[in-house]
Amino acid sequence: MMAKYVQRGDSVDYTPEADVDAGTVVVIGPNLIGISKLDIKAGELGALALVGVYDLPKATGTGADISRGVNIYWDNALKIATTDNSKIYLGATIMAAGENDETVRVHLLQ
Repeated sequence: MMAKYVQRGDSVDYTPEADVDAGTVVVIGPNLIGISKLDIKAGELGALALVGVYDLPKATGTGADISRGVNIYWDNALKIATTDNSKIYLGATIMAAGENDETVRVHLLQ
């Protein structure tokens, strides 16, 4: 069987078990992560973005600065973007974020 084109791949279908608010980072598996653009009700078909640029929450305080152009990972337990590569790969920063910044701008890369 030859490959059959299904969709562009900027987003994927997703049916959550619980309600998902717009802007929620959703871990689908160990190597796939997406962000809901809209609210998705439990048991209803929605979509998760796999590409795009998002401002994501990050830790603040001493040592919490993040440089531009570095890999970013998602800490699903703390619900923050981090440079800790033991977490789930998310993308790369397109702007630096200082210690006191609450968010970091990330280009999702799958």
